[in-house]
Amino acid sequence: MIAALRSLGFAARFVSGYLHLADDDDDDRDTGGNTHAWVQVYLPGPGWVDFDPSSGMVGNQNLVRVAVVREPRGGTLQGTWIGSPSTMSP
Repeated sequence: MIAALRSLGFAARFVSGYLHLADDDDDDRDTGGNTHAWVQVYLPGPGWVDFDPSSGMVGNQNLVRVAVVREPRGGTLQGTWIGSPSTMSP
């Protein structure tokens, strides 16, 4: 999608982060999120707009940005968990 947008003359970039999923119930609990990636395109007027081709979403609702880079290889995220396994789950 980035290559297609650029070939049409639009500025486009890769975004890496999380897709935050809220529980559909009314109890205000979160079900967590998933690591995720999507595209931003610069449009005259609104500026940078998020497009998530895998879910069909436009806009940043439920998308939590961690890295914004020109090319996907620059958005690799890695980390280390320090703690006991029991502190990772609710």
